Amino acid sequence: MGLLRIMMPPKFQLLAVLAFGVAMVFLENQIQKLEESRGKLERAIARHEVREIEQRHTMDSARDLQLDESDDVIVIYNRVPKTASTSFTNIAYDLCGKNRYHVLHINTTKNNPVMSLQDQVRFVRNVTSWREMKPGFYHGHVAFLDFTKFGVKRKPIYINVIRDPIERLVSYYYFLRFGDDYRPGLRRRKQGDKKTFDECVAAGGSDCAAEKLWLQIPFFCGHYSECWNVGSRWALEQAKYNLVNEYLLVGVTEELEDFIMMLEAALPRYFRGATELYRTGKKSHLRKTSEKKPPTKESIAKLQQSDIWKMENEFYEFALEQFQFVRAHAVREKDGELYLLAQNFFYEKIYPKMN
Repeated sequence: MGLLRIMMPPKFQLLAVLAFGVAMVFLENQIQKLEESRGKLERAIARHEVREIEQRHTMDSARDLQLDESDDVIVIYNRVPKTASTSFTNIAYDLCGKNRYHVLHINTTKNNPVMSLQDQVRFVRNVTSWREMKPGFYHGHVAFLDFTKFGVKRKPIYINVIRDPIERLVSYYYFLRFGDDYRPGLRRRKQGDKKTFDECVAAGGSDCAAEKLWLQIPFFCGHYSECWNVGSRWALEQAKYNLVNEYLLVGVTEELEDFIMMLEAALPRYFRGATELYRTGKKSHLRKTSEKKPPTKESIAKLQQSDIWKMENEFYEFALEQFQFVRAHAVREKDGELYLLAQNFFYEKIYPKMN
């Protein structure tokens, strides 16, 4: 700059300074415009991201609402062994494609009906948050689990079937020895033991002891330690409480078709077509225990002397009475056939009046 000042006349030096000043002002103005443009662009990008988040949230909320209305339903069938549970579960499998729901078997190690605390947490989390499996029908030999203890918003719908306690024990006794016609080639735990149930009772065997009757009560009682104390009066009362308050419907093996008919009426999303399928389907009565011999009156009388039988039978009679009460208010019999009652309530005197 000093060299230019020497070589250039004063007049041109002034013009150069002025030109430099104008250039600097122009550059600063352009830089300011660029800063303003960048700010506008950043604000536009931010608004766009907010709109995307809001749109995503709206879509998620809409999906949640849609699930709440139609698909956000879980049914749990914590099936008691040897109560015709396989026959009933086969109906759920046959209908799941047509009625658009998922069926999942809860397979616990060694068929242990009591889950560890950590598995309870995992199971509740899976069932309530596994959106891809909703609506879902879960079944397995698992004791009742109270979902409210885990802070979930929506509880599953529980259903179950129970059976006369001695008939259930007899069926299980022969099942362990001879299996059934569902998987006839499968080797069973007591295979080779030819002793009849009556012979077992007469000999005081452990497989036919009254303690083996204690199963339906703890399945309904749940995951409390007292539930599995054989002969616990508290467990019996808790099982009754859960049956009435936590289960939509509990049927009995001896009246399985009526149970299915009522489920079809109450839960058509799952059981539409179930009654007809049970009556005509090939799988409805698929599982029958092989080589089963009815016990003698003497064997039955011996088991009935036990307080354990009296409690299990009390629970069975309680469940049967409740089922028959529900059925009496849901169906009518005509010419030997049962028919579901039509809707028997309506709304009136609706205020304020709509224009």
